[in-house]
Amino acid sequence: MKRLLFAAVAVFAFGFTNAQETKFGVKAGVDFASVKVEVMGVSGTASETGFFVGGFANIGLSEKFSVQPELLYVAISDSNFFSLPILAKYNVAEKFGLLAGPSLNYFSDFEEDKLKFNVDFGASYDITEEIEANAKYSLGFGDIAVSGVFIGAGYKF
Repeated sequence: MKRLLFAAVAVFAFGFTNAQETKFGVKAGVDFASVKVEVMGVSGTASETGFFVGGFANIGLSEKFSVQPELLYVAISDSNFFSLPILAKYNVAEKFGLLAGPSLNYFSDFEEDKLKFNVDFGASYDITEEIEANAKYSLGFGDIAVSGVFIGAGYKF
């Protein structure tokens, strides 16, 4: 019985890996961010422009749906951080996809509370099979929240 179960799982896994397509790539762009700080009931907001650069993997789960983890270095004025978005991508048309998912941000500049959570949503457009344009909004939470618009381009290998 165990061998039969193992064989069934192996056949299912092989079929699943054959159906999916994984592409790796790099991306870079500009970000327009606002930093909101709230300390003991007093809040302040500042707007900054910066850049981001990093890599991604697009893991196809079906013809229209994929998961896209990214690792980005983001520089905004005096705040530099690493962002790890895990985005669900749904292709609504042949070259156009919608993105949504959580992102974890690690701020090396902050003395306390270095890990922040954001929710990202956006879109991507495939200009060619290798080159894409993308835009997303990242909404930050907490006493120190970094939110912003990220506009960039990516190259798939």
